[in-house]
Amino acid sequence: MTDSVPSGQSAAAGPADPAAWLTLPDVAERLDLSISKVHQMIRDRELVAARRDGVRRIPADLVANQQVLKHLPGVLNLLADAGYDDEAALRWLYEEDPTLPGTPAAALAGDQAREVKRRAQALGF
Repeated sequence: MTDSVPSGQSAAAGPADPAAWLTLPDVAERLDLSISKVHQMIRDRELVAARRDGVRRIPADLVANQQVLKHLPGVLNLLADAGYDDEAALRWLYEEDPTLPGTPAAALAGDQAREVKRRAQALGF
């Protein structure tokens, strides 16, 4: 994995990078969980993490309002079934899509979540 984006910076938040990242301890605090539970959530594909500056980080907008986005675990599992690793899943989630309001990650937070899940499911075929 590459360390392409310094922490706390968007580095012109390209198609593979969200605007803000959280470290795993920050996520644990935000979700009021132990750090080991956050690690388990990553292993279970309830969250996705990537190394940035040598530190595992999670996109901040995936843990909005002190909870994981409702449809994220389903989408991550569908992407994994289609052969996507964590970096590829992040690229897919943060690539601009003109048919959605911005990116699939942004659409997951709104009323287009089912459409994002449908598209992720279609990738496996």
